[in-house]
Amino acid sequence: MNNSLNKANAGDPDRLPMSALLALAMTGFICIVTETLPAGLLSQISAGLEISQAMAGQMVTAYALGSLLAAIPLTIATRGWKRRNVLLLTIFGFFVFNSVTALSSNYVLTLVARFFAGVAAGLAWSLLAGYARRMVQPHQQGRAMAVAMVGIPLALSLGVPLGTFMGATIGWQTAFGVMSGLALVLIVWVIAKVPDYPGQSAHERLPLRKVFMSPGVRPVLCVVMTWMLAHNILYTYIAPFVEQAGLGKRIDLVLLTFGLAALVGIWFAGMLVDRYLRTTVLTSLLAFALIALLFGFGAQSPEIIYIGVVVWGITFGGASTLLQTALADAAGDGADVALSMNVVAWNSAIAGGGIVGGILLDSVGVSSFPWSLLALLSVGLLIAWLYHSHAFKSGARIGGRPAVEH
Repeated sequence: MNNSLNKANAGDPDRLPMSALLALAMTGFICIVTETLPAGLLSQISAGLEISQAMAGQMVTAYALGSLLAAIPLTIATRGWKRRNVLLLTIFGFFVFNSVTALSSNYVLTLVARFFAGVAAGLAWSLLAGYARRMVQPHQQGRAMAVAMVGIPLALSLGVPLGTFMGATIGWQTAFGVMSGLALVLIVWVIAKVPDYPGQSAHERLPLRKVFMSPGVRPVLCVVMTWMLAHNILYTYIAPFVEQAGLGKRIDLVLLTFGLAALVGIWFAGMLVDRYLRTTVLTSLLAFALIALLFGFGAQSPEIIYIGVVVWGITFGGASTLLQTALADAAGDGADVALSMNVVAWNSAIAGGGIVGGILLDSVGVSSFPWSLLALLSVGLLIAWLYHSHAFKSGARIGGRPAVEH
């Protein structure tokens, strides 16, 4: 077993290496805030670059496109590299390209920087979950991933509103400069606290097609797509949806409620994932489906909206930990490649949520959202229920072979 793991757990074999895991969480935090920051600063960006708000919105599109295109090929290309070097490369990418965004006064250059920031994010997301698993014993992998993923709800609930506030008060480019500064701090943190692991040797590297065809991988990816497409239809267009209940001017409070609930959800996931992965996935999908049904009949009630947002946030908070754990378990030695597929599926669902939700909003109206969500979640629930042999196994997970054994 890897010496660094033995040293980290020498005092207490069940103690998680929190400093290292929180460094991974900080990486995820920077990924999310960097991605979503333009959405809250469209008017300032459009004025600063002398472009329309629609053109400013393409900064989000360019970032997502970079993640989609780069995740799989870069993950495959760097499988043989030492893991900490790959992690540092992604963080350095955020430093460079957020700095370019902060200094640029040219729209095309800004879009290019955003694209390559997305490239860094695509590689980071395919790395983080597998890295967290390698730091701990197999029976701790789920909890370790929950800690490593805590940056997502923190970014959504606190980071994005704070970034938007900074952009509005001290300038949108300064907000990106702050993200560059955080990346520099994180580089030092990673060097000081995050253990290094070797990459895979040539004979260990599974071909992309073999990983994709591994039993359990495709069902998990299908659940990722259906669950996250449902989530993003509602999350992307949450403002017009809650206007039905007269909460259009309280969207900040609604999103804060969602983010805080997501933090609770990631705590629950960390507690349950190693013993009750299947049950927690099924319960989360069922709870979200029931909330969609409740929204279908009572979306005009502020009380129902807030209750629904709390339950929805709890189910979403744990989703990343649950699904990435299931996917990595199903893929075995091909976990890093499978997790890069998850990046593509997740970002496709984000884009799909914007497209499908926009079509529904324009053609039918927000009243169609709950029923669309219910249909998607029912499909996801059915897949998770049926594929219990390899994708979503019953009982306590054993973690397979420890990834630190080479």
